[in-house]
Amino acid sequence: MIPQGLVLCDDLIFFSRVAGSARAAGLVVRQAKTPTDALSLARDHTPAGVIIDLQNPGLDLLGLLAELKAVCAMMPRVIAFGSHVEADVLKAARQAGCDRVMPRSLFAKELEGSIAQWLSPGVSPVG
Repeated sequence: MIPQGLVLCDDLIFFSRVAGSARAAGLVVRQAKTPTDALSLARDHTPAGVIIDLQNPGLDLLGLLAELKAVCAMMPRVIAFGSHVEADVLKAARQAGCDRVMPRSLFAKELEGSIAQWLSPGVSPVG
């Protein structure tokens, strides 16, 4: 089955929570532990949405977004989350063009109810 979502997150426990919520919504997500892995997976199967952990080691968000645009037939929706104490990182993600940026705690709270919207083509990521 072709994944609808791609999750850039090196935390296996947190990814399993995202994958479980996706599965419950009838969706498939793939994990990428590095930005290079994310681009490779996006090249193979253009995802409807990409979820990015802003604390991913070695993440160059602007570079990743530019490369996603280059390798995907259609730019996927980008949902990003990060530490609430790193407001500058969250602000930079918004400025970089992520469709939705939120603290990790809000992401976890909204995950189950919103993942279908985040990863469905043509549906607004807000909410």
